[in-house]
Amino acid sequence: MFSEFKKEMDLGGRKLTFETGKIARQADGAVMITYGETKVLCTAVGAKKPRTDLDFFPLTVNYQEKTFAAGKIPGGFFKREARPTEKETLTSRLIDRPVRPLFHPNYKCETQLICTVLAHDLENDPDIVAMIGTSAALTISGIPFMGPIGASRVGYIDGEYILNPVLETMQDSQLNLVVAGTNEGVLMVESEANELSEEIMLGAVMFGHKANQEIINSIVDLAQACAKDPRDVPETPEIVSQIKSAVQELSEDGLREAYSISEKSARQDKISSIKATVMENFIENEDATDMIVGSVFKEIEKDIVRKGLIKTGQRIDGRDTKTVRPIVSEVGILPRAHGSSLFTRGETQAMVVATLGTGQDEQIIDGLDGDYREHFMLHYNFPPYSVGEAGRMAGPGRREIGHGKLAWRAIRPVMPEKESFPYTIRIVSEITESNGSSSMATVCGTSLSMMDAGVPLIRPVAGIAMGLIKEEEGVVILSDILGDEDHLGDMDFKVAGTETGITALQMDIKITSITEEIMRDAVDQAREGRLHILEEMSKALTSARDGVSDNAPRITVIKVPVDKIREIIGPGGKMIREICETTGAKIDIDDDGTVKVAAVDEKASDAAVAMINDIAAEPEVGVIYSGTVVKTVDFGAFVNFMGARDGLVHISELRPERVEKTTDIINVGDKVKVKLVGIDDRGKVKLSMKSVDQETGEDISS
Repeated sequence: MFSEFKKEMDLGGRKLTFETGKIARQADGAVMITYGETKVLCTAVGAKKPRTDLDFFPLTVNYQEKTFAAGKIPGGFFKREARPTEKETLTSRLIDRPVRPLFHPNYKCETQLICTVLAHDLENDPDIVAMIGTSAALTISGIPFMGPIGASRVGYIDGEYILNPVLETMQDSQLNLVVAGTNEGVLMVESEANELSEEIMLGAVMFGHKANQEIINSIVDLAQACAKDPRDVPETPEIVSQIKSAVQELSEDGLREAYSISEKSARQDKISSIKATVMENFIENEDATDMIVGSVFKEIEKDIVRKGLIKTGQRIDGRDTKTVRPIVSEVGILPRAHGSSLFTRGETQAMVVATLGTGQDEQIIDGLDGDYREHFMLHYNFPPYSVGEAGRMAGPGRREIGHGKLAWRAIRPVMPEKESFPYTIRIVSEITESNGSSSMATVCGTSLSMMDAGVPLIRPVAGIAMGLIKEEEGVVILSDILGDEDHLGDMDFKVAGTETGITALQMDIKITSITEEIMRDAVDQAREGRLHILEEMSKALTSARDGVSDNAPRITVIKVPVDKIREIIGPGGKMIREICETTGAKIDIDDDGTVKVAAVDEKASDAAVAMINDIAAEPEVGVIYSGTVVKTVDFGAFVNFMGARDGLVHISELRPERVEKTTDIINVGDKVKVKLVGIDDRGKVKLSMKSVDQETGEDISS
């Protein structure tokens, strides 16, 4: 019934297995891939007819984690998987980025790649497994894919590179780097690092690239055994070559003039006007559709910019290849925010706001490998007005989530330890203008806003986006690329870090690959740009402010005995609720006895700490306490003097003289001062009022 094919290989000391022919047989390509005991089903399906109404390749990647893969039941009311998690969205992007450039340029059929995590062994992250499986599914599908690709994760521990470290090992790693590429070279890099040098980062990339070769060879072996016949790809329409010279004649001079305009909106207006004129000349030609004419116009536009840059070394806005656009850094721009900054680089601008919260504000993440709490969040927003457009406002898309995560990775390595700075931190980056690398502007703005909020970062972090133009005539690496240079170029290479080293690196290639030499030149040039940006940022703020904002909560950390936690909380949370309501403070208690008291008002914080200390403290003989009478009896009165602790003032200890009746002296609710005179073997507390001056609280027993 089944025509099965199987291929096994060793990868990082564990077995990697490709299987096809049994499951999802109606997909164009389907591979069950197993690494350790992690299993992912990867499928590829391409529509049979191309989309003639599109001038781009309609590719969709969906990575999905089923909770049954880790033996879990989903949370929530419906108890089923719903909208994609952040991890699923980021992994979908991770798969998309290296495979998209490898489809034939004339292939325009709607294509969908679906990766479903079926089993997770809690050791091997399914994201790398899914990337490899997708490559295999595409390679055997017959879809015109110029792969395969390999993908690896690289760690760095004790000066050694580690291939695909297990999740537990990753906790000790100074590096988390994912690299994907073909036999020819690297296509995609995504990483987070603890201020590592350019040399170490480049070494990690090449280490992963070498490992990828074995993966690619195994996929090729599988394809030779079971790949479907390749699909026919439509030829480029003859009309394209026929109209190219006419479009060039109509537009070339105008485009050269347009790209001499440094201001973005004026340049775009000029280009739009030229394009409209070109379109009008082909209205009567039925074969020359708007899409075909637009595509030819775009190619001519691209050719003019790229060859002009290689020939002259001068960019669209007049800069040379290494110069960074003018930078203005400002902090404290919002009066009520805990920390804020406005970072402007050329026509790219980010308004970044830092908010400090307590442990109660932490984000609870429900992942396959278990639930955990995150105390650092970074949210990136890209409103349409930032590029001068009117558009639909919706929730964050894949781009927003991806850019936010990149900035998060760049900042996290320099964050203070939670023990020394026990705040939950939320960063919001609002992109108010965009013309090239708003994600790196977010990194710079985040660093400034956090220091403005009093967050003691190890060092400030800056980011820069690098570009590449690669033609037969030469290669040019560009620092701080514009939006047009990103759009018309061959590479988007983002590097973030401190003056000491790199904290995040992300690279996407639009051509089939780039060499190690180009990458080396790019990271070296990026370092120069990063140091310049850090210098410009220092004009606003060089380090964290002393103390947090007056508008932020003050967090006081105290330690109580573990056996006192129950008393502080009280039955049904009564005691802790009473402290919060009485003082207005927020209280978090950890299992180890660490108590965090947060309040904007210092007096409220001090009051809450005092109440907790009263409960947690052990009563001491000879110490005078303030208390409240809670009960009177014939032989004396019970006084609540330390949290929930009561003691007895015997009738003989009420006054120096003889007392006939307790209520003649005190009644329930009276505030009194008492001296602890003894604790018996059963823990019963004996108190005295006659030993204390009730007015001054002084000890008069002597």
